[in-house]
Amino acid sequence: MVGAIALLYTLSPPALAAESALTVYRSATCRCCGDWVDHMQAAGFEVQEIVTDDMTAIKASYGVPENLASCHTAIINNYRIEGHVPAADVQRLLREQPDILGIAAPGMPIGAPGMEMGDRLDPYAVVSFTADGETATFAEHP
Repeated sequence: MVGAIALLYTLSPPALAAESALTVYRSATCRCCGDWVDHMQAAGFEVQEIVTDDMTAIKASYGVPENLASCHTAIINNYRIEGHVPAADVQRLLREQPDILGIAAPGMPIGAPGMEMGDRLDPYAVVSFTADGETATFAEHP
């Protein structure tokens, strides 16, 4: 019974809320960034938005490779989330905790969360990246 109590304690709402706190850096003029924030909140993430005029400096300070850049950068549990990454991929990242710096949906893929355009869904990949610049496919989306 002690194990069950310990399990309940570790899955309490405060622990889950702390794990899902997401800081999002974005430009004030970017509508799709706000739509992505809405997507993340709908998936249960607590979001703190920081509006800035210098996204280039934010990306550089967090080690986001230029070739993986998108319009917004988010931080959660020391992981970098670049661009329109689906909430399910962020949840998988937090669950698996791989030894990487972050994941990115480079550019602005049509159909990704926040980039919806009717029924159009362009295939895209979410890429993992390390501090050493190594990349690998993390997820593929049709």
